[in-house]
Amino acid sequence: MEAKKTFRKKMNETLSTLGQLEYQRLSEQIAENLYSTSYWQKANVIGITISRFPEVNTYPIIEKAWREGKTVTVPKCIPKTRKLDFRKITDFSQCEKGYFQLIEPLINQTEAVEKNSIDLLIVPGLAFTENGERIGFGGGYYDRYLEQFNGPTLSLAFEIQIVQQLPLEEHDFQIDQIISEANIYDANKKNYRG
Repeated sequence: MEAKKTFRKKMNETLSTLGQLEYQRLSEQIAENLYSTSYWQKANVIGITISRFPEVNTYPIIEKAWREGKTVTVPKCIPKTRKLDFRKITDFSQCEKGYFQLIEPLINQTEAVEKNSIDLLIVPGLAFTENGERIGFGGGYYDRYLEQFNGPTLSLAFEIQIVQQLPLEEHDFQIDQIISEANIYDANKKNYRG
């Protein structure tokens, strides 16, 4: 647990060195790589978080999904149970700053979407290995959600977030694909029954 804490601190420091222009440029390249994947092209319903700097910028990705007629669902954290509730949004005005300053859907303006309706889950994370291992931001929300999610998963990451090894624990889930500005890492992993 302590190793994870130290690792997270170091990775956050590394990410904070990204300048605004570089951040924008790399985010755009990652988005272009995402659009080229069959996961994106086949998905009608996407689960995605609304990013906060220095996470890969997901605002243009969400807008592109709307333009392509995809259904966009974003998570609301439920701190009491440490679970995620994905809800459909059609406009950013249906969101507010919520738990931990995350941008979350307003419950009274959005409808919940069942887990098995999501065709592609874009999972946030702080660091990854090439074979899909992931460390999140520390809440464990996604690890819990992934326990019963059987669709394809991918993560968007800057190349500086891809490392050789992570201080993993048993409950840490792997991701099917990691997309950076330079590569698409295919983990050929686990639970996608496509």
